[in-house]
Amino acid sequence: MTHPSANAYPSQKANGAYYTPESVVAKLVRWAVRRDSDRLLDPACGDGRFVAAHRNSFGVEQNAEAAATAKARAPWMGLHQGDFFDWAARTRERFDCAAGNPPFIRYQTLDGTVRKRALALCADLGAGFSGLTASWAPFLVATASCLRPGGRMAFVVPASIGHAPYAAPLLDYLVRRFDTIRVVAIRSKLFPQLSEDCWLLLAEGFGGATKEILFTPVEALGVSDTIPPADGECVNVPVGEWRHVWNRRLRPYLLKDRLRSLYRAVAARTDSMRLGVVASVGIGYVSGANDFFHLRPSEAHKWSIPDTFLFPTVRTSRVLPSWELTARVVEGWRQADDPMLLLCIPRDADLPASVVKYLDSEAGHRVRERYKCRNREPWYTVPDVRVPDCFLTYMSGLAPNLVRNAAGVTCSNALHAVRIRDRRRVDDVLARWRSPYVQLSCEIEGHALGGGMLKLEPREAAQIVLPSPRPESLLSRTAIEEAVSTMRYWRHYR
Repeated sequence: MTHPSANAYPSQKANGAYYTPESVVAKLVRWAVRRDSDRLLDPACGDGRFVAAHRNSFGVEQNAEAAATAKARAPWMGLHQGDFFDWAARTRERFDCAAGNPPFIRYQTLDGTVRKRALALCADLGAGFSGLTASWAPFLVATASCLRPGGRMAFVVPASIGHAPYAAPLLDYLVRRFDTIRVVAIRSKLFPQLSEDCWLLLAEGFGGATKEILFTPVEALGVSDTIPPADGECVNVPVGEWRHVWNRRLRPYLLKDRLRSLYRAVAARTDSMRLGVVASVGIGYVSGANDFFHLRPSEAHKWSIPDTFLFPTVRTSRVLPSWELTARVVEGWRQADDPMLLLCIPRDADLPASVVKYLDSEAGHRVRERYKCRNREPWYTVPDVRVPDCFLTYMSGLAPNLVRNAAGVTCSNALHAVRIRDRRRVDDVLARWRSPYVQLSCEIEGHALGGGMLKLEPREAAQIVLPSPRPESLLSRTAIEEAVSTMRYWRHYR
């Protein structure tokens, strides 16, 4: 991997600059290049590992130092030193194949000018990405546009291709442009220094179209210089099924057919329901400065802050019990002098002198200049402070917890706030959550974060299936446990 701007992104992680092991390079180039005369493109050639593997190659690299290293490693290569998206929009050169490891740069750190250029080019090519798209997906769309008819691509991609919303426009584009699309899911880490997993994307027959995605889960790539063949464990994923049944996600295909069928059978029952149908799921409040807005009872007493401006809160999922948060638990936090009081000042409140004194403290003057605080009016009013019916842990090791809010407190954005639309159904929702099937649903609808963690975004949590307690015959405990174990194995949970 390489990066769009060395000056803008000084660290290796921010640059997305983690270079590919030579064994992986050899496999991808061997798959992509069929003849010595084939012209190979690497759109982010970095230190030149891919272009050095084939004599008839061309690389694009933004960083001047990396480009010089690539040229020294492969003096025969063609080279453009500059922004790839600008080059791709203007070039008339066409290539028989492309291979590489595009930079993975999150939208928050991708240079705004580069992002706009990339998204505009992809839109012109027929791939509509949102502004939240990571860099690697537009790289592949732009690369495909530089291929000759019948051309091929072989790339290392993040495992987020199996679940991320921004990966869906990429795959939608590729199935409309190539005869064959194959994703190789690799459990063992290609980059041991990273917590994230990486998979392979192979596309062949540019100018065609396909109605299926070939999905191959493998434990490891192996020692040979070839990519595992598309047989054996390969799953033919109908594009329509991928779109409409699994919400444009490939992760469910890590499961065997019978386990996916079991999941679908329960989800399709009229007495099952999605969490988002009966509840709204959103993040808790964002204070902008937790250390300042979360006070210990002793601190609130020291500053003489009235109780009317303090609200008990769950500041982190670590303090939550498993099933129900009671007033007794909250009182235990108070007795332990935990920072469990949110400074909650209404927008139009008349401020007592003690509160003004706290706001005008040295810490208060620092906090009001922070991004979130300086962009709200008044700076000291924390927005979106609500009392949910339940709390949902969104980053978990074993499994997410849905916890009843019997104490009537609020929560920070370290948790999801769940509000049941019909309050009479709170008991029913919690009873359904206790089903082993829900653990599987969390694994399928959520995604691996790295380091063995499972993450649930609000949109993912809304898709969790809550089965009726009645269809016990469908819920084979052995089958459910096998499916859950498989999904946890692939996210490296031990």
